[in-house]
Amino acid sequence: MKRLLALSGSLAAVALLQGCAAAIPMAADMMGRRHYDARLNGRIQTDTDLAAYATAAAGAPPVIPAAFAGPETAPAPIHAAMLQPGGGSDIALQQASAQEDETPSASRTYVAPRKRKRGAPPPPPPRTTTAVPAGIQYLYGSGEAAAQYLQTYIALENYLLGVTSDRAIGHIVRSVVLAPGASLQNPSFLPCDQKPMAVVFDIDETVVFNLGFEQASLAAGGGYNAARWDAWERSGSKAVSLAPGVAEAIKVARDSHVEVIFNSNRSGANAEKTAAMLNGLGVGPVAYGTNLWLKGDSGSSGNGKDARRQDISVHYCVIAMVGDQLGDFSDLFNAGDITLSERRQLTANREIYLLWGHGWFMLPNPAYGTAVNGTQAEIFPADKRWTPGEAPPPDPAPTEK
Repeated sequence: MKRLLALSGSLAAVALLQGCAAAIPMAADMMGRRHYDARLNGRIQTDTDLAAYATAAAGAPPVIPAAFAGPETAPAPIHAAMLQPGGGSDIALQQASAQEDETPSASRTYVAPRKRKRGAPPPPPPRTTTAVPAGIQYLYGSGEAAAQYLQTYIALENYLLGVTSDRAIGHIVRSVVLAPGASLQNPSFLPCDQKPMAVVFDIDETVVFNLGFEQASLAAGGGYNAARWDAWERSGSKAVSLAPGVAEAIKVARDSHVEVIFNSNRSGANAEKTAAMLNGLGVGPVAYGTNLWLKGDSGSSGNGKDARRQDISVHYCVIAMVGDQLGDFSDLFNAGDITLSERRQLTANREIYLLWGHGWFMLPNPAYGTAVNGTQAEIFPADKRWTPGEAPPPDPAPTEK
């Protein structure tokens, strides 16, 4: 009996030792995890932390607080640092943890709560995003608008090459600037003789996109502001971009010995800034008084450009003009006594429509200007209106033949 009791006690002792031996790696693993988390998060162990690991020791899947996630859920850069020689120091881990906290990542599986000091102001509310108008989206953001610009400027290049070739073989070259007293119904044009040839460009939304100005206007609200525009002319040259295709077209013009002239309603008071902007964009040389014409030059008043076009034509045979408004071709389109539909019809008169793509090159601008106009009554003819759910009109009765 004594031997049996001794044997039983020995077996119990062996089992106890085996249990302890099995528990040592588990305890070491738990200690390592707690040490890792304490270094990773800079936190002091709490009862919640200990309870979570006690649950793991009992064999149940642990529920680990997000702030104390273990190595299997830690960001990948931390693991790499621990495995590299000399990369597992407390300082390296804390620096990597700080970087992870500052860098947004969709792969992170935890969010470490940040404590706010007592008396500190609350964080600012999230910034709201101002909706971008459809016209601005189209003009500055769409591939469709870019394609239209490229299409127009490629057509201009081909036209310039054709006209210069015609003159080179002795053909008569004609101006596309309307003569004083001409009308859109009965147009006549200024003579060319043997003057050097020129192409006349508008600037805004023809040569350059005023991205910074439109963004600032959206941020400020309230639409167009003349003082803001004046400040933009003086200081906005770094926030513009060239329109698609324009640089290539200007190069083709100069290579073909066609003078490049800019005719804009920007202010003459800011002439040097405008010239510097164009030169900085690589479409120069541009100089005020030589090939840059601005609002007020030639005694022009308001937004009219005809007086400037006629003065340019004294020195040059203007074989092409490019713009984004009808007023870039003739002030007659903006006469105050014509209706919206009449103005539209004038562009399609036989005497005028032959000029589109053959001397007059129009670009799209759905963002601002004379094109963005009209009431519902003016835009939608009475016979072209529809109400959902309406019964279709009956078919006309057959007629006897």
